Amino acid sequence: MTNYSDADLEAMLVDVESDLVERKESFSGDVRTALREAVCAFANDLPDNRKAGVCFIGARDNGTPSGLPITDELLLNLADIKTDGNTVPPPSLTVAKRRLAGAEVAVVTVEPADSPPVRYRGRVHIRIGPRRGMASAQDERILSEKRRHRDAPFDLHPISQAALRDLDRRYFEDVYLPSAIAPDVLEANDRTYEQRLAVTKMIASVDEPTPTVLGVLVLGTRVRDFLPGAYIQFLRIAGTDLADPIQDEQVIDGNIGEVLRKADEKLAAHNRTAVDITSARLEKRTFTYPLAALQQLVRNAVLHRTYEGTNAPVRIYWYDDRIDIFNPGGPYGTARQEKFGQPGVADYRNPNLAEAMRVLGFVQRYGVGIGIARRELEANGNPNLEFEIEALHLMARVRPVQ
Repeated sequence: MTNYSDADLEAMLVDVESDLVERKESFSGDVRTALREAVCAFANDLPDNRKAGVCFIGARDNGTPSGLPITDELLLNLADIKTDGNTVPPPSLTVAKRRLAGAEVAVVTVEPADSPPVRYRGRVHIRIGPRRGMASAQDERILSEKRRHRDAPFDLHPISQAALRDLDRRYFEDVYLPSAIAPDVLEANDRTYEQRLAVTKMIASVDEPTPTVLGVLVLGTRVRDFLPGAYIQFLRIAGTDLADPIQDEQVIDGNIGEVLRKADEKLAAHNRTAVDITSARLEKRTFTYPLAALQQLVRNAVLHRTYEGTNAPVRIYWYDDRIDIFNPGGPYGTARQEKFGQPGVADYRNPNLAEAMRVLGFVQRYGVGIGIARRELEANGNPNLEFEIEALHLMARVRPVQ
């Protein structure tokens, strides 16, 4: 983590714009997009500065203050750049109000990404001296090569037993790529199949075309041959104890898209609807459980579980009096046990899987799944969401409408 002192920031503020500095007088209109592009470019760190890039908001091109009020609302809007789902994987950034050169400015500090390339709305932005540009195929290759030499998260580890033939090329080209990459970039003819797999992190690199954990999870035709625990075990139990009779049982497997779609179908099939036609002029339908809440909790479990060193699946146990959703792996990073589930507290064991789930439409914003689940439960009249948090697993418990 780069720690710039006030003296460092003041020097950067008045110096010429470079591949580490961006200045904006305000945060309105087209600036909102331009700043996000700058964040993306700093995160990619093509020049390999290995230092954080800095965006000053409330400063003119010459470094003098613009007089922009640095409000809490502005700081929250700037922080939203990380979690609004448009920049993937989510950049590591901090937002602060600092007093520099005698005036207040907002400072957004962007760390180089551990897993480049980073995209904003499907495009890889880079810094070329003081200006931003779009990455060429060669630039993307350089960024992919940089990723190989860093301590990559487990979802980018290559699986030596897997080969290109174990990935579904048609699904990649027809479904994943059009959602991941902007159409004008996708139409360019200077990228081979292997280059596109490498830049989306589905293989280690063009020179080492070995599928990564991410590639197998998203595109694999035989996912459990390589990741035995990558499935969901669903049980519908007639009673309140695991020893009671089982009404329905299913192993839900396949690539990540298939798993989540099948899980949605199973949840919907077992969810009962109560219809009230007496208390109001219009009939009122109440679900035992709000489907949106269950979807968020299952997707959270699939995303945040550990895939390393375990054959345990995500488990959904649906009893008569509750639903228990188990996630192997426990809390991770800043989402520690004492802070788990609090607004704004999120960390990613599998940041590149988070990117892929965003591409496939299963994640709209980062770090809000539990908040959405709580809101949906409250609106439906269900009791509060419960958690059981241990070092090696996490359980979310949902109770029915009373």
